[in-house]
Amino acid sequence: MKTKTNKSVFFKNYMEGIAKRNLEEQLSNRDDLCKCERCKLDMLAYAMNHLPSKYVVSDRGHIYTKLQEMEVQFNTDVTREVLKAIELIKQNKRHSK
Repeated sequence: MKTKTNKSVFFKNYMEGIAKRNLEEQLSNRDDLCKCERCKLDMLAYAMNHLPSKYVVSDRGHIYTKLQEMEVQFNTDVTREVLKAIELIKQNKRHSK
């Protein structure tokens, strides 16, 4: 959910964008799994449910979270959960194809 009230104040779970970017990066390197919208959303939902929320409400909060994103452990945690999600959904697709 992203709600803008003016140019410098908003409400957003910054982790969502990070997880989406990471998922897209991981999927671009894989040819062995389904990349339909349902599977991608299931992967994202799983990863997001296993990652801490990072809500920001201002540009300052956005900048602080961006700095955290650059930390090695932070990126490792996101990648770990995204890879878990990919493997889980690969084995348990919820669509009929």
